[in-house]
Amino acid sequence: MRSIKWGIIGCGKVTEVKSGPGFQKAKNSQLVAVMRRNGALAKDYAERHNVPKWYDNAEDLINDPEVDAVYIATPPASHKEYTLKCALAGKPVYVEKPMARSFEEAVDMVNACKEMGVPLFVAYYRRRLPRFLKVKELIESGAIGEVRFVKVTLYEHVAEEELNPETLPWRVIPEISGAGKFFDLASHTLDALDYILGPIVDASGHNSNQAGLYTAEDIVTASFKFASGVQGIGAWCFSAFEYFDQNEIIGSKGKIVFSSFGVEPIKLITADGHTDFPIDNPVHVQQPLIQTIVDELNGEGTCPSNAESAIRTSCIMDKILGRI
Repeated sequence: MRSIKWGIIGCGKVTEVKSGPGFQKAKNSQLVAVMRRNGALAKDYAERHNVPKWYDNAEDLINDPEVDAVYIATPPASHKEYTLKCALAGKPVYVEKPMARSFEEAVDMVNACKEMGVPLFVAYYRRRLPRFLKVKELIESGAIGEVRFVKVTLYEHVAEEELNPETLPWRVIPEISGAGKFFDLASHTLDALDYILGPIVDASGHNSNQAGLYTAEDIVTASFKFASGVQGIGAWCFSAFEYFDQNEIIGSKGKIVFSSFGVEPIKLITADGHTDFPIDNPVHVQQPLIQTIVDELNGEGTCPSNAESAIRTSCIMDKILGRI
């Protein structure tokens, strides 16, 4: 079995622990090159992580003959551009979430990769985290009977950098992120629910900017429906008084309570009582999904987060925001 040699475009914060080391620690995988527009930062990353090559130009990395596959870890504004360039070069692509700034951009990415016969994977890594696999196992074992509905709640206080127009993070600048923090955070939850309960086939919602700190929405409420008939509601607010992250899957015989971003125990609640399942995340949270990509590229398995699954989440988020 060959070793897949990876290059990273955008070796920023997310690649320091969450993803970057995963390419080095996965079986039959190597990280051979990194790129950042600031060459000094790219060099620093390469030296600290023992990566042989660094670049300050994405095309140079993409066209490096020693790079077999490319991980795009930039903000969403450049996902489409770099994906299309990788497709033209015949290089498999692993792109960060959200997949693109819009469903329309995601469609363009999928079509380009299909046309060139290039695999496209998306970093919805919760599809391989033990916590979410446990929730899926509980559902499929009938622990809560027939699933009836889902309730998603996420709210948090305003971040310090959001108080100053000069220091706004890219996640609240629509030209870069596609929308506000809903796009960045809800995408993880909606995709995880797609994996656990099956595809979401329809959605609608309301959004507005209540705090007036930036142009993107800072509150979103939604209703959605799964192909199975399960229904869901969600509320995401980014100018509340505290942090709260909870998902509830309610069935005919009980419910499962878990968070999207925390590590507190999963709770199974039925008429028989409460059962907690304490499950930690791996150190490098993307490594389990990266392993499935490497395996698929070697013809030894299938990655559960691909273009087909990820584009569904892009579509649903645009429906919630009233774009389509």
